[in-house]
Amino acid sequence: MDTKAFKRSLHSSDNYHRKGFGHEAEVATQLQSEYQSNLIQEIRSNNYRLQRGDVTILLAQAFGFCWGVERAVAMAYETRQHFPAERIWMTNEIIHNPSVNQRLQEMQVEFIPVEQGKKDFSIVDSGDVVILPAFGASVQEMQLLNDKSCKIVDTTCPWVSKVWNTVEKHKKKDYTSIIHGKYKHEETVATSSFAGKYLVVLNLNEAEYVAKYILNGGSRDEFMTKFSRACSPGFDPDRDLEHIGIANQTTMLKSETEQIGKLFERTMMKKYGPAQLNQHFQSFNTICDATQERQDAMLGLVEEKLDLMLVIGGFNSSNTTQLQQIAIERGIPSYHIDSAARIGPGNRVEHKPLGRDLEVVENWLPSGAIVVGVTSGASTPDKVVEDAIEKIFELKTAVVTV
Repeated sequence: MDTKAFKRSLHSSDNYHRKGFGHEAEVATQLQSEYQSNLIQEIRSNNYRLQRGDVTILLAQAFGFCWGVERAVAMAYETRQHFPAERIWMTNEIIHNPSVNQRLQEMQVEFIPVEQGKKDFSIVDSGDVVILPAFGASVQEMQLLNDKSCKIVDTTCPWVSKVWNTVEKHKKKDYTSIIHGKYKHEETVATSSFAGKYLVVLNLNEAEYVAKYILNGGSRDEFMTKFSRACSPGFDPDRDLEHIGIANQTTMLKSETEQIGKLFERTMMKKYGPAQLNQHFQSFNTICDATQERQDAMLGLVEEKLDLMLVIGGFNSSNTTQLQQIAIERGIPSYHIDSAARIGPGNRVEHKPLGRDLEVVENWLPSGAIVVGVTSGASTPDKVVEDAIEKIFELKTAVVTV
C-alpha cells in the first residue's frame, strides 16, 4: 500500500486526533499529583545527591519521563476526560511502565485483547475511541481502525514518526531499510510496517554477519534461518542488500546504532567504491534526544565510585535495559526493578538480570556506608523512583543527615 498517501488521508480525517483536546491545565495538575515527587525535586536541587545515615544516593542527571512519554500519558488522560462515556481502547501499553498502564485501566481505558498471540480487534465497534501508544502502531492497525470509523487518538512520539519518515525515504528509492532494533518490539513492528524491504538487526554482532554476507556472500539458507522473523516478506539477501539505508528503534543504545551505521557505510564503500557510495547507502540521524541524554547521564554516573546501581523501569522497556547494560559493562552490581514492590521484605530484591528471568537476591544491600547510583527509564514516573529510594533508606534504617 501507499503508506504515505494513507497517512495523509488519515491525518485529514475528522476521526483522527494528535493534538489533545484542550484539557491540558487540569490534566497537568492530575499528572503532577500522581507522578511527580518532592523528594526527587530535593535531590535534583542538591546536585543530584542525597545522604541519609550511611546511605548516599547519586541520581543520574537525566532520567525518567521524557517529553514524548509525558505527552502520550497526558493525551491519554485528556482522552478520558474528553470522551467520558465512550469505550476507550489502547492498541498496546501506552508506555512501558506498569503503574501508568494500571492507572489508565482504573480509568476504564482498556487494552485490545490478545487471542493466540494476535490482537482481537473484533471487540472494537464503530465510534469507539482507540489510543495509539507512544511507540506507535502499525499502518495495518491504523487502516483497520480507520475502516471501522473509530476515533483515533495518536500519541506516537515525534521521534518515532521521524524514523517512519526515514524508512519512507528508503522505500521511495527502493532501498532496504536495515533497522537496529528488536523485531518483536512494538516500535520496530510499527516502523517496519512503513518500510518496503527491511531487515532488523539486534546488535553489532548481527550487523557484522550481514556486512560479511554483503562482501563475501555465504549460505542463503543460513542467512534466512537466522533472520526468518526479522525481515520483510520475500526478502532475498542476494538481491536486497545492494542498496541499503539505516534506521533504528529509538530506544536502542546510541553508541551501538552509530557503530552499525559506520559499519555498513564502510561495507558499502568497500564493495562499490567511494564514488558509488551514495547510490548504495543512506543514513539519517534518528537517535532520540531523550534516549541519548539518559544514556549520556548514565555514562557519567558510572564514573562515580558506586557500590551498586538501581535501574528502575518496565521490564519490557528497551531504553531501560540499555541503561542497565551500561552499568553491567562497567562491572557494577546492577539491579533492574519495575517498582518499589520488588524491594523487601528484609534485605532482598526481586530483579531482572539482563537477558534472564526474574531472580531474588538476598542481602543485596551491603552493610555499612554505601553509595547507590539510581537511574530510571524514559517511561518511569518520579514517584516510582521516590518509592524505591525510600525503600532503600527504610532497609538501612537510616536517619536524615542531608
